[in-house]
Amino acid sequence: MKAPPTNHDILTYNKIVKQTYFQLLKETKALLASIEAEPLRFTLIKEDKHSTAPNTVINELVSPLLYMRLAVYDEGKFGIHYGWELTPTFGEYYHIMNTFVRLVYKLTMANATSVNIEDCIRTDYVINECSAAYEHLEERGLRHHTFHLIPYKAKPIKRKLRKVA
Repeated sequence: MKAPPTNHDILTYNKIVKQTYFQLLKETKALLASIEAEPLRFTLIKEDKHSTAPNTVINELVSPLLYMRLAVYDEGKFGIHYGWELTPTFGEYYHIMNTFVRLVYKLTMANATSVNIEDCIRTDYVINECSAAYEHLEERGLRHHTFHLIPYKAKPIKRKLRKVA
């Protein structure tokens, strides 16, 4: 039988989950910055970094293509929800969604951090219509979210280097 987690264990776990989430957020914004179309670089951000009460959203990013949320769940443990747009209208951006999903799992693998945080990924629901969620929040009024435009940054062209003798 497993011993219940101590308060120190939960604090350490939460610290690693939070660091991982903000690393994922940084890399997600870099992915979105590579999109030329300005409307797809608009995001809605919700922040409440100081609350650790259960069922509290600490940070949330909603874009027409991607969705991420860091929230407090049972026992005060942090969890990450995510989502991506599935509609074929954004077919040319599938590489963005694919890279995002791979990043989520790459950064939360058991061997990626000093503490195993694999169970922080919450799959009780996954948002697969991010554009609809974005539009709903926008139409409802921005009581909790703020608009943020991610500046465009063209991806550098990777050149293959030739072997020298």
